[in-house]
Amino acid sequence: MTISFPRQQRSNYLAFLTKLPWTWRITWAYLIVMLLIPVLAMFVKASSEPLPRFWQVVTSPVALAAYDVTFTTSLVTALFNGVFGTLIAWVLVRYDFPLKRLVDASVDLPFALPTAVAGLTLANVYSDVGWIGSLFAPLGIKISFTRLGVGIAMTFISLPFVVRTVQPVLQEMEKDIEEAAWCLGASPGQTFWKVIFPPIMPAVLTGVALGFSRAVGEFGSTVIISSNTPYKDLIAPVLIFQRLEQYDLSAATAIGVVLLMISLVLLLTINLLQAWGRRYDAS
Repeated sequence: MTISFPRQQRSNYLAFLTKLPWTWRITWAYLIVMLLIPVLAMFVKASSEPLPRFWQVVTSPVALAAYDVTFTTSLVTALFNGVFGTLIAWVLVRYDFPLKRLVDASVDLPFALPTAVAGLTLANVYSDVGWIGSLFAPLGIKISFTRLGVGIAMTFISLPFVVRTVQPVLQEMEKDIEEAAWCLGASPGQTFWKVIFPPIMPAVLTGVALGFSRAVGEFGSTVIISSNTPYKDLIAPVLIFQRLEQYDLSAATAIGVVLLMISLVLLLTINLLQAWGRRYDAS
């Protein structure tokens, strides 16, 4: 069935488009070509597969184990960075020390460093003969090529998200509020939990969500530091790559759609957290 519009309505629509600023039109054209069409193509490719086949692929034991390794490890590392990332942001904002600028700039190193280089470096450092891994090897703790190594790689690449999200909020906070709490007899712990933490909590949650979503999609570093063994330390992005190597495009697309849907939920969650943080600041 063909859908037709009245000539007057079509003319009004074209007139509306011609009156739009060129920046608006370029923006939407770019988003459609670079974002919407690829996402739509993935869903169309996945929908071409029979539903039983799609369900069989995304719920296979290997896929479920990969989901568990990916999302559980990402969540643990995101929460870990939520604590230590906030601590690092606090030190960078509230204290002056030698080489502070260098330390502050080094926080962005995971952004600039190619993930494959990061994975190679971490695999060497945390191997049984590496600088750090050799300290744990006598205790029977193996780091590289295990799930623990995957967690370290995810922690490395997602740390800047928490620090750079919390740092501006701490910079805007007045230190007079803390001093007033001390004058009223509040302990350092009470000052942190009742005066400092509530304003920065939305930023911390946003940073944790961003770090979690970044860790879920990590490939370059984790594929090197892990053994990529199913049911052990195989993550979902690497599983997609393995399916492509086996020329099983339908299975790779199905698993990719699952990750895409979860990423969209994470994006919605991040936007809600940011909106909540803006309402909190306004109040």
